[in-house]
Amino acid sequence: MTTHAYEKGRLDLPFVGIATFAKSPYVQDWDRIEADVAILGAPFDFGTQWRAGARFGPRAIREASTLFSFGHAGAYDHEDDVTYLEGVRIVDLGDADIIHTDTIASHANIELGVRNILAAGALPVVLGGDHSINIPCIAAFSDQDPIHLVQIDAHLDFVDERHGVRYGHGSPMRRAAERSWVTGLTQLGIRNVSSTAKEGYEAARAMRSDILSVRQIRKLGVEAVLMRIPAGRRYYLTIDIDGFDPSIAPGTGTPSHGGFIYYEVLELIAGLASRGRIVGIDLVEVAPDYDHTGSTAILAAQILLNAIGRIFTQPATTT
Repeated sequence: MTTHAYEKGRLDLPFVGIATFAKSPYVQDWDRIEADVAILGAPFDFGTQWRAGARFGPRAIREASTLFSFGHAGAYDHEDDVTYLEGVRIVDLGDADIIHTDTIASHANIELGVRNILAAGALPVVLGGDHSINIPCIAAFSDQDPIHLVQIDAHLDFVDERHGVRYGHGSPMRRAAERSWVTGLTQLGIRNVSSTAKEGYEAARAMRSDILSVRQIRKLGVEAVLMRIPAGRRYYLTIDIDGFDPSIAPGTGTPSHGGFIYYEVLELIAGLASRGRIVGIDLVEVAPDYDHTGSTAILAAQILLNAIGRIFTQPATTT
């Protein structure tokens, strides 16, 4: 029988102790990573065009994650009849150093952290920060096998250049599409007005991108959407919290109504994890000051822990 922490005489409640992600061990030396999953904070939001504050996202997500990380060994899901996260070694590396006003240096520090995680054979899970932090995350895969990028977002983020800016939060998917090791993109949840104009959509499709809105996904159904994603590939998953509807994720800089509900995204991620191998994740744009209830950070922590669980534990298929 699995031993619970309750039996050791300490509850270790969510509001007790240091708020690392899921109360996992803190590893300060990035050259000594021994884990299945390594969490890296990227508190950079100088790429935002409107409401800043995502620099506080990593801290808020870590704090929220403590709600799901006390007592039990793993997380039992009665619908799947699976205990997720059991035996999965997660460590928290803290944050990449951010140098105020210096995008290039800050991004380089994020890239270094992700490269160290990959060198250790662990799954990088990066907490943003605005969506520009995806640029160094993808750059870190330059010496890895090719990846297919799956984006969950309200916005296409495919701006090439605007007034000399090429590394803001409106450009990460364009920069990713330019990388030789990114074989294609699947962009899910895209809706409403964003910084990307019509020519950006045309460029994205010309550069191997499949774009679906929330309404189109609901019409197709999750299984049909998954069938559009190349099977058996290495996937990099980037989640912008504004892909969710602002009714459940108001704490973000650019909320967009008509978004996903929780289970839609969970089912997409679970299906992706069974269709191929998810080799990297970032979750961005949580700006806690716009949500004093903390529900946006809780949602972010919950979807990440469920994603990690499904990557490392696939439910048995019933016949």
